[in-house]
Formats: sequence, structure tokens, C-alpha cells
Amino acid sequence: MVTVRANAWRKYLEQQRKQYGKVLFTRTELANVAHVSPAALNVELARLRRQEIIVRYAHGLYGMPDAVSPQFLVSAIDSHAYITGHYALYDCQMVTQMPVTITCFSDRRSPRAQERITSVGRLTFVCVRSSVYSPVREAAIAPPPQALCDYVYLSRRYGVEPEALVTFRNLERIRAEELAPILPRYPVSVQKHVERLLHPVIAR
Repeated sequence: MVTVRANAWRKYLEQQRKQYGKVLFTRTELANVAHVSPAALNVELARLRRQEIIVRYAHGLYGMPDAVSPQFLVSAIDSHAYITGHYALYDCQMVTQMPVTITCFSDRRSPRAQERITSVGRLTFVCVRSSVYSPVREAAIAPPPQALCDYVYLSRRYGVEPEALVTFRNLERIRAEELAPILPRYPVSVQKHVERLLHPVIAR
């Protein structure tokens, strides 16, 4: 078995990121680099993880420490999924509480576990109706208007008032023209709830 030295691994991973933007690697890809079988790769990976050269981001997916964002990892696990709800709202500073899970909407029911523990956090994949599902092309994270609607939709789906879970802030940054094409996709009850959050005085 040919052993790739730690410095060589580090150089290879950095080169892949700089030249090709590649930050995630499967076990098969790493085995090919090390010139070992996937089964024999375990020893090499254990050594690299101890040396903090490689991190296991999710089942079968590895990369350099702090090189993979939640958005990138979600897309790698499920190309149909995007981050939304609480995490997306927190990311744009529209709720004060830090989320304990990263909610991802998808249009397909995966045979794999809906909840996955990863190095970037706990990912929860939720299959939603076609009218609500609206993939984000570039960033893989919902913009504020969509994230708010998704959060209200999911909270009501679980029988919970969203105001009881988080403290909203900066909602005035959501403009009417941004919300207008999004809101009709949701049930009327969700539409009214979102309007109450955005215009509490008028909605009373």
C-alpha cells in the first residue's frame, strides 16, 4: 500500500479547491488518490482526521476543515434540497435565536434518514408539496421572504405558533414586491399569518 504523506494530502486538497473549486470528496475519490482500495482507506482516513487534515462532513463525504458551507453540503447530499426556515432567517439576522437544526426543503422523499448529523450541524430534510417547493438556483439558501413563509408554513404544519419559538426582528427589510410572487403559493392560513407578522398593527 502506498501511503500519501500528510503534507502531500494537504497540498492536494488545497490545489483541488483553488484550481477547481472542489471541496468535497467521496471515499472512492480519496482511495484513488491514495492508490488503495476503499476498504483499506479507513486507516488512512483515521490518521488524517487525527491530524485535522481531513474532516468527515457527512456519510461518505470528506474535505478540509472549515472548507464546506452548510449550503454546499446540503446540495451535495440532495441536489433538490435548499436551506430555509429558521436557519435562513438567522443567517440574514431576522431572528435572534440560533437554530439547533438546519431545515432543508426538498421535493422528493429520500429513502435515507430525514435527519443527518454532520460536522456543519444537524440537517433535517422535509419533503413539501409542489406549490411550496421552490428551489434556489445559486446560493441553495432561501431569501428572506421565502424563508419567512417557509418557517411559518412548517411551524403551522407542526401545530406550533412561530412567534412562540423565535423573536423576529428586521422584518421591515422584506419588501412587498419581493413577497408578492411568493405568498400565493402557500395556504391562506399561512398567508394571513405572514401578513400579521409583517404588519401587526394593520392585521388586527
